[in-house]
Amino acid sequence: MASKDMLALGSQASVIRDLFSYGQQQAAVVGKENVFDFSIGNPTVPAPACVKESIKNLVDTRESVAVHGYTAAAGDTAVRQGLAKYMNDTYDAKVGADNFYMTCGAAASLTITLKALVESPADEIIVVAPFFPEYTVFIANAGAKEVVLPPDTEHFQISLKAMEQAITANTRAVIVNSPNNPSGTVYSAETYGKLAVLLTRKSAEFGHTIYLIADEPYREIIYDDLPILYVPHFYGNTIVCYSYSKSLSLPGERIGYILVPDSAADAKDVYTAVCGAARAMGFVCAPHIFQDVVLQCLGQTSDVGVYDYNRKLLYNGLKDMGYDCVYPSGAFYLFVKSPEPDANAFSEKAKKLNLLIVPADSFGCPGYVRISYCVDPDMIRRSLPAFQKLMDSYKK
Repeated sequence: MASKDMLALGSQASVIRDLFSYGQQQAAVVGKENVFDFSIGNPTVPAPACVKESIKNLVDTRESVAVHGYTAAAGDTAVRQGLAKYMNDTYDAKVGADNFYMTCGAAASLTITLKALVESPADEIIVVAPFFPEYTVFIANAGAKEVVLPPDTEHFQISLKAMEQAITANTRAVIVNSPNNPSGTVYSAETYGKLAVLLTRKSAEFGHTIYLIADEPYREIIYDDLPILYVPHFYGNTIVCYSYSKSLSLPGERIGYILVPDSAADAKDVYTAVCGAARAMGFVCAPHIFQDVVLQCLGQTSDVGVYDYNRKLLYNGLKDMGYDCVYPSGAFYLFVKSPEPDANAFSEKAKKLNLLIVPADSFGCPGYVRISYCVDPDMIRRSLPAFQKLMDSYKK
């Protein structure tokens, strides 16, 4: 017999993946140019030149075992040393190689971190809506309870009043994601500062550390000259989960890291637990060649200017049509309020026009849809008449 829990999970459909699959099928029917697929966060901006150059150099100049062989479970020491130097030079992070654990992307980083922190089925993990739906799966896998903080639909920052009410004696950690998927919001220094004060006070009140897990796959995709904030500077008990999927346009290569800074309470034990959790789940020795690639590409990103152009094109275009859009300061998603209460119905109407947009119920924010604009700018331009036709159908 298969596990009933895993059977149920495997049987559940992802709205995002379903729309993506539908788009591929529909393209074969009506032509790819007539399908406007905004469903999935799959970067179309090419990886920077350093990625191709470093791969070629590694393959051409190193022995096979030095390219494709095992590294230490936590990752190659030279890679982790390079990461530490970069973070210290860039953010004054004051970290070393032994603060990093290399992973197969942000999903592995989060699942490992949660497994390392959760001690009891009574433990609670707070997520801030809107949030990436897989958090729910990752938290369940770790054996904890998910507590959803309702969205602040006025500012899309974190409601500190709601957070205070959500924290209990069982709160083990809070997950934050900025720049945010799906809203595109970037949390401000003021938000992090107030959150740090609250978590410090609540940790003292309940007699145990409440950790902050900063999920940061969109860290460098930020606009309007906003600063990139190093979250542990605000709250020392922060564990950073990072991925190069978005910054280097490498989603299929699955490479990232966990950073447990020395400022975190019981940092050495937490890091050791990270190693243990990764071992238990088989997440040891992240892809060797891409460990070396990211080392060669530290500080580089794909052309974020393309995303900025797309952001303005789509945001301004939909606003002019009368759509209620959340202003995106980062990532590559536009969050739009549905013209009718049921965002699923709105998404279905859009689907009939071959506009593939994701209803945000599973993101913890019913009544909104997510539009992923990490696409060819020409597709956005060609999609605007369909968006106009969709809005017109609500004005009649």
